[in-house]
Amino acid sequence: MLPEIDSRRLETFRVVAQEGQVSAAARTLNLSQPAVTAQIRQLEADLGKPLFMRHASGVQLTEAGRVLLDYARKVRRLLEEAGQRVQAGESAAGELRLGASTTAAAYILPPLIRSFLARHRAAPLAVEVANTDEVLTRVREGRMPLALVEGLTRAPGLSLRPYLRDELVAVRAARAPAVLAEVHSLAGLAAVPLIWREAGSGTRVVVERALRRARAIAGPRDSDLVVGDTESIKSCVIEGLGIGFLSRWSVHRELARRELEEISLPGLSIQRTFSWVQTGGGLAGQAAAFLRHAQQHPPVPARSSGR
Repeated sequence: MLPEIDSRRLETFRVVAQEGQVSAAARTLNLSQPAVTAQIRQLEADLGKPLFMRHASGVQLTEAGRVLLDYARKVRRLLEEAGQRVQAGESAAGELRLGASTTAAAYILPPLIRSFLARHRAAPLAVEVANTDEVLTRVREGRMPLALVEGLTRAPGLSLRPYLRDELVAVRAARAPAVLAEVHSLAGLAAVPLIWREAGSGTRVVVERALRRARAIAGPRDSDLVVGDTESIKSCVIEGLGIGFLSRWSVHRELARRELEEISLPGLSIQRTFSWVQTGGGLAGQAAAFLRHAQQHPPVPARSSGR
């Protein structure tokens, strides 16, 4: 006979896996540690397999535990969706919660949200912004049903839907110091500081991959700057602190105002794609309506004459 999984024990298991410690899970669940331990042991007995390996600093999932955690998260998402649907009804607006990596949040989502709200009745709307790795984690955990990220070709455990093409371009200050103004080739990059996004950023992953492929630079060096968001990189570039690689979506205004200058680097083309990411279970309600709207009304980037 197939084992019958108790939903209460499954949720306790999910929280323990998320926290990595029985004590932390007990606080989250408002239960005693012995009660949490008892539920996990009973679940392991029901399934006939250990789900955690215990060690001094906490617990670690076994292979069986990793398999079960994927299903536990799906059950959690389904229960949340059921509660939302019953409470608000699919035709009601409900809250729309979206995730986005920083570039997408700043330059792609705003016109989409404006056009969506112009065609749909107003609804509570929240956008959570983080780098690509963190956004994927939040979608996997069920904290948001839909997110827009850049630069990915795959995302284990999630569904990716390509949306918009983008190009990352090298830029410097229009009145850059001479050492920066003289860069006209990939070889020239080796002699000047570059300004990078932080580790975990989709932009950084794509730039590093392209520069390695072109045999130019392997990654950030001691002389380079690492900055946590696109606007800060633009400010540093405008101040003449180095050369940055930024989305064409993000720099068209500065190129048009002659604050930035695009650098042509023969042999280097950095193309990427913005993609919608969701779990494999599909979308409902406002999230489904927003994705349909985005597919039907994609924003168009303003083209500059800064080349």
